[in-house]
Amino acid sequence: MENASRRYLAPSGIEAKLLGVVNWLPKLGISIMGSRLLAVRGRTSGEWRTTMVNVLTGTDGTRYLVAPRGHTQWVRNMRVAGGGELRLGRKVETFTATEVPDADKVPVLRLYLKKFGWEVGAFFEGVGKDSTDEELAAIAPGFPVFRLA
Repeated sequence: MENASRRYLAPSGIEAKLLGVVNWLPKLGISIMGSRLLAVRGRTSGEWRTTMVNVLTGTDGTRYLVAPRGHTQWVRNMRVAGGGELRLGRKVETFTATEVPDADKVPVLRLYLKKFGWEVGAFFEGVGKDSTDEELAAIAPGFPVFRLA
């Protein structure tokens, strides 16, 4: 994947407005398939920045955040902050995050696509849960993944 380390698919038009509305759901305590409001300190401002994310729980119970849109602002902030908060209504869970190396992403990306492909599959440019390990490995650099603790 060309320029994978800079891959970013920004929401556009009505999608951006819809995301603004959908981001209110976790604030109201409503979770869709385990979604949470991710809060991360801005890397330059130090202020909390929020966005809705899908929290993936692996087969061994390890939790992950996957960035289907690529190297987004929350990803860049997470790399600097090293963690943040997952919020749902009044419940706040603090966590630390470790970025998963590209070589270790294939099983996580496959599981993410199995669970959330109906929602985020369009961002994976034709690669899906049934793609080969080689196909998933080829796109891995464009999809940041964080292990939560």
